[in-house]
Amino acid sequence: MTSNRLVNFARARGIDFLCVHAGPETKVQVEGSTTDVSLKRTALSIGMDEGLAFDPLFQRHVNLVLRELFSFKPDVIHITGLNDVSIIGAYLAWKLKLPLIASWHTNLHEFAARRIRKNLSFLPQSASNTVSDFAERQILAGAVLYYKMPKMILAPNQELIDLLSERTGREVRLMARGVDTVLFDPAKRKRCDNRLKFGFVGRLQAEKNPRVLVDVERCLLENGVEDFEFLIVGEGSERGWLEKHLTRAVFTGFLSGESLAEAYADMDVFLFPSETDAFGNVAQEAMASGVPVITSDVGGPKFIIRENENGFIAREGKEYGSFCVKLAKDPALLHEMKGAARRFALTRSWDAVFEEVFDAYRAVAFGR
Repeated sequence: MTSNRLVNFARARGIDFLCVHAGPETKVQVEGSTTDVSLKRTALSIGMDEGLAFDPLFQRHVNLVLRELFSFKPDVIHITGLNDVSIIGAYLAWKLKLPLIASWHTNLHEFAARRIRKNLSFLPQSASNTVSDFAERQILAGAVLYYKMPKMILAPNQELIDLLSERTGREVRLMARGVDTVLFDPAKRKRCDNRLKFGFVGRLQAEKNPRVLVDVERCLLENGVEDFEFLIVGEGSERGWLEKHLTRAVFTGFLSGESLAEAYADMDVFLFPSETDAFGNVAQEAMASGVPVITSDVGGPKFIIRENENGFIAREGKEYGSFCVKLAKDPALLHEMKGAARRFALTRSWDAVFEEVFDAYRAVAFGR
């Protein structure tokens, strides 16, 4: 999503921009000032998540990308994480002696640790924790080594800026995230009933910690809150478990565009218990839709929360439920926080984010 918006930003301003990415077919397409290079993955690709994969044979596209780079004559190459596309970008930046910049988007080390812990749940907890913690350290070490290649790193929150700066020795700048306040708008609310709706949007995977929703449901019922429902948007391996253990939930599957915007607007409170997100775009999308957010004190989403104003930060699992009960029993506070969430989102401009990205490009390419 962020990369697509970056391309659109360049096109709208007539900036020459070449975007290389994986796609359903291999083709080159020019639109305005931007050139789109789509590269097809093979059947041997390893599925990583919904719509995401890693192709061990992706390097076969190197010569095609090289030809496009010779034609385009870039001043800087920007890679977006540790993946098959970015490996080509890093290699060709080295081969052509072009300055390289990298942005951090996903905490792969934490994702892997949560999934390993889930898959080893049949072992004693101490044993599964030992394995997952070891894997997390090793994957982070590998990622840090990879991020030593670029001249500059862009990171989405201060914790990652500090970590990457210390461990890579590179200059690290903030690359925050904006939000589309036209697409995501409280005015798109469709429902008229008074039932309190708690929402979740994201991959239904272990690293997103969605099982917290079951604890929230139990807490609400124990505290006498009866007229409520969960609206869960997304797909993943945790869906079956959630369908079995939640008694008041609607599962929509994956949504995008207007359907997603309407789903957000129909929510009253947004729950985002992930402890592995580097930023949490969905939290800002919820706020733009006038929905206050309850999130974890671990990871990036907490940096966009103004406590008791546009949301709450849960410092332990049981606080998700207690904050939900608080909002359920105080409609005036909930109404106030909905307005504050929308006002905050209106200050988060994508244009401002990308102006800073291009400042970083100029610094890496031209030293200014």
